[in-house]
Amino acid sequence: MSTAGPAAAAVPAGAANPAGGPRAGRDVYRDLLVELMAADDRLVCLDSDTGLFSGVDFGSAGDRYVNLGIAEQNLMGVAAGLARSGRIPMVNTMATFASTRALEAVKVDIAFNDLPVRIVATHGGLAAGHLGPTHHALEDLAIMRTLPNMTVVAPADGDACARLFRQSLELPGPVYLRLGRAATPDLAATLATAGVPDAPPVRLGRVQPLRTGGDVVLAACGPYPVLAALGAADELARRGIGATVLNVHTVRPLDVETLDAAVLATGRPVVVTVEEHWPSGGLGSAVAEALAERRPTRVLRVAVPDGFVAVAGDQRYLLERAGVTAAAVVDRAVAALR
Repeated sequence: MSTAGPAAAAVPAGAANPAGGPRAGRDVYRDLLVELMAADDRLVCLDSDTGLFSGVDFGSAGDRYVNLGIAEQNLMGVAAGLARSGRIPMVNTMATFASTRALEAVKVDIAFNDLPVRIVATHGGLAAGHLGPTHHALEDLAIMRTLPNMTVVAPADGDACARLFRQSLELPGPVYLRLGRAATPDLAATLATAGVPDAPPVRLGRVQPLRTGGDVVLAACGPYPVLAALGAADELARRGIGATVLNVHTVRPLDVETLDAAVLATGRPVVVTVEEHWPSGGLGSAVAEALAERRPTRVLRVAVPDGFVAVAGDQRYLLERAGVTAAAVVDRAVAALR
């Protein structure tokens, strides 16, 4: 087994960036994992040469860090074997490689056997925008949520990442945890700036209500889509339209009860979904499928258009270019309510 080299002590999980401001979800996860591995010898960290653990000191758990190199299918097979042997493996790779390159191994080795493997997929959505379409992950939610036994989670900020990751360790089956690359705004601070009361704590498998309004439901997952929904709610309020904003961090299993109750409370069967994903198969599809089984509901999707994003750029620039913005959410909501 290979171990990462020594480094300074990790920042406590969920703590603020020492330089100030929010922390990237993947950094929060990494530091929390190091902490948890020291206390629980069932936990194993399997890396695919991501660089995320470069210089990390695992201490006494160093022999449970294994860098298997850029061999994602092998990574999933090793994880399945360890899980069958009583371990809880954390598989670390980029989202597009976890959901496409290694899909057969995820399906057959992990999901089919309902094993407690945590697939921690960084660079979700357009977070690797600087590397171009080969590294974008705009299909991963669609793929992973179709697999039986798989729990699919997309935290909205670093604090939620820490909380949801901890909660996921209690699940008996596999988990796909979708993370970005860089730090994104802190959700609690964003709500406080807007004068909105604190949201209830995130709970795995349950929708997190962020705002309440009487006219339309905005359902989002992931950091920038959730921020876009909150920004849209502000603008809609200025126009006299009340929007309920839901953070749907757990895409599978979907909390249909809370979602449906929010729609009923508005009195209008209209939902606008927001996601960093192609329109097919992601959050919008999941919401439409679930609500259609209960009652006729109009679901309008704000997502990355159905095509490859054939330019390089940072995540926020590409999302703006793709129309995953607060302005687009406002336009869809207003059009639906007409």
